[in-house]
Amino acid sequence: MTMSQPADLWPDVKPDAARRLMFAAVESFAKVGFHATTTRDIATAAGMSPAALYVHFPSKTALLFEISRTGHERVLTLVQDVIDQGDPPVDRMRLLVERFVEWHAKRHIVARVVQYELGALPEHEYTVVAGLRRRIEQAVQSLITDGVRAGVFSVPDEKVAARAVLSLGIDVARWYSERARKTPRALGREYATLVLRMLGSSAE
Repeated sequence: MTMSQPADLWPDVKPDAARRLMFAAVESFAKVGFHATTTRDIATAAGMSPAALYVHFPSKTALLFEISRTGHERVLTLVQDVIDQGDPPVDRMRLLVERFVEWHAKRHIVARVVQYELGALPEHEYTVVAGLRRRIEQAVQSLITDGVRAGVFSVPDEKVAARAVLSLGIDVARWYSERARKTPRALGREYATLVLRMLGSSAE
């Protein structure tokens, strides 16, 4: 597996050692799963001693929470930035899906951990991440509602439609790899066309 450099994924995380640990944890979680990964595995991959890990994170679970929280916050910012624009609903939805899918393809390894290891989080940490997920879903639903009111989208249930839009993009992280024939950007454009058709838009 290959990923972008840690600083590119988590530019706000300091110091560099903490980023290296997050990077190593993501690769291991994505490869063998959270439960099969040990703190020794993570520390060794990061070039540190097992004891050094605890200087930055109190536990393996804390590492997973930081990865999941920051990943969801990044996606929420991406979604909200598009929705807050003053463009028509169809244009905003097209751009949202393009960026959402591109992020999940380009960052498919970290996205896989962010999206599919939630069950390993303790109750409090899970509640925090679930709150971020609700905000993402509500933002997309609000955009669909704007489109329905404008007469450019036609869906039987706006909440279900929002979940469908997000599910399509999230699933990209499950199967995408560097061997894929399409680039993340090209895939985003194709998914945007599919989503607009799914929402009943005649725009191409």
